[in-house]
Amino acid sequence: QVQLVESGGGLVQPGGSLRLSCAASGRTFTFSSYGASWFRQAPGKAREFVASMNWSGGSTSYADSVKGRFTISRDNAKNTMFLQMNSLKPEDTAVYYCRLHVYWGQGTQVTVSS
Repeated sequence: QVQLVESGGGLVQPGGSLRLSCAASGRTFTFSSYGASWFRQAPGKAREFVASMNWSGGSTSYADSVKGRFTISRDNAKNTMFLQMNSLKPEDTAVYYCRLHVYWGQGTQVTVSS
């Protein structure tokens, strides 16, 4: 099995920035073989897609709500994916989850509030 652990969440002021990390480990997988994705879920709402990147990093996709503000990246040598979040808004408040292939992290809370 693959294990994913998110970190970097917290409380930030509107207009501020956070960088989320997701570290992957497992006995039998190769990190670079899988596409990487970030999702988020706000209270009372369904989990929604945020961003994704293919195995090579050459193809990315973003939800319209975060385009121009968020950037997904990955370091295959470190088995880690990232989500750089800039110009944060209160509506970005949610639990953020990383996904690698069919495997999910347990989430990290991001709260944007003054």
